[in-house]
Amino acid sequence: MADKVKMDSLIINGTEYRTTLTKKFLNRKVWERPNEQMIKSFIPGTILKLFVTEGQKVKVGSELLILEAMKMKNVVKSPVSGTIKAIHVKEGVMVPNRELLIEIE
Repeated sequence: MADKVKMDSLIINGTEYRTTLTKKFLNRKVWERPNEQMIKSFIPGTILKLFVTEGQKVKVGSELLILEAMKMKNVVKSPVSGTIKAIHVKEGVMVPNRELLIEIE
């Protein structure tokens, strides 16, 4: 119980509940909505193929690249329409999780 630090109340369907919050909960990183124009890796892997170049126009659903992870080839598609502003990776490069791959404007 040493890491329990703060009492708080939650109201669910009109009923108030008292709860104890941990330090881990209080220090958690607040969730932010992902920026759809910043394409990031969703799993560590290797960039097998790039289908786009900087300055190229893309539409929603256009194939951007293939990311191989755990022997699976994942085709990453554009979530938005726009122009490729920057490509931060090259073919054959290994990328960690949440690495910025492509920027679209």
